[in-house]
Amino acid sequence: MSVPYGYLVGLLLFVVAAVRLPRLPMGPGTAVFLATIAVLELPFLAVAVFAASTALAYVQGDLTSPVTIVAALVAGSCAVLTLWRGLRAPRVLQDAMGPTLMSTRLPLWRILSMPFAVRPREVERIANLSYGPAGKRNLLDVYRHRSAPQNAPVLIHFHGGFYTMGRKNTQARPLLHRLAARGWVCVSANYRFRPDASLEDHIIDVKRVVAWVRTHGADFGADPERIVLSGSSAGSHMSTMAALNPDQPEYQPGFEHVDTSVSAVVGLGGYWGHYFHRPETDPADLARPDAPPFLIVHGAGDTVADPADARRFADRLRAVSRQPVVHAELPGGQHGFDLFHSPRFEAVVNAVEAFTAAAFTAERSPQRTRRE
Repeated sequence: MSVPYGYLVGLLLFVVAAVRLPRLPMGPGTAVFLATIAVLELPFLAVAVFAASTALAYVQGDLTSPVTIVAALVAGSCAVLTLWRGLRAPRVLQDAMGPTLMSTRLPLWRILSMPFAVRPREVERIANLSYGPAGKRNLLDVYRHRSAPQNAPVLIHFHGGFYTMGRKNTQARPLLHRLAARGWVCVSANYRFRPDASLEDHIIDVKRVVAWVRTHGADFGADPERIVLSGSSAGSHMSTMAALNPDQPEYQPGFEHVDTSVSAVVGLGGYWGHYFHRPETDPADLARPDAPPFLIVHGAGDTVADPADARRFADRLRAVSRQPVVHAELPGGQHGFDLFHSPRFEAVVNAVEAFTAAAFTAERSPQRTRRE
């Protein structure tokens, strides 16, 4: 009796994706993330592939041994569990948002028919605009509705990549596309990398983009008074460090007098620890009463960026900030959950829309001025 080793190896991915592993060293943690992300964030497709491969194994007579049958049952249960966890995201996020109501409806037709991040026809991308002196590392893209709305809120996004890799048009695109289609102006920017750049350089790059929006954003329909900083993984860390150091001259060389404060911060699977063995760079140590509102969304099963660091940062900030601090830990979520139109990330985008709308409303309240 032959053993269908290829089939069994494929089943192993469903099991690993469903198991909640501890944070791993960077190499193994990244390997697990890359191996399981498609199963986790394309759950309907993953279940379909599992069903098709199991049917093929059955037709070929490979589902005859007790080991193979048990393996198929375990993997099938894990596939269903993964799908169920993804579909729980709307309720988990709404519970975290508290009184701020968000839509819990998911665009299931889009998730089923086109889960990949393809830019909608109504959204245009204006690519490779320069915002600083560092060549291609200081380029940004603008996403906006083709009708070119005016006085639009702005979302600035910085990609992850361990501060050493990545590019501006690869991550959180479902978020950028959705908001741009709804009338936002979205900016996705490159930034300088290690080892040539330091944390201070990263923060300067973030603030250069904010300054660019303040100076040039109106040319693209942006309202420079409504800016949200967002980031994935390392991008969350640098956005947070910049937002919690508003208007510091040492981080604004040559543009010291530009207002670089922001209306809110959104962290997606962020890294919330210290920067490369520099303990003084822990974002939690910068928690301050006048911090902007924060939305922190993390995968409970993240093997790259420790969920415990996200919880610790949220607790420290919530203890002192006068503004809302929302922290949600997504069941079954891994690192990089912002890549596809998955049930999980569509729910996150719903939360971002509701959270930022509340932040803008509070900011314009007569009881509150921009600088408290």
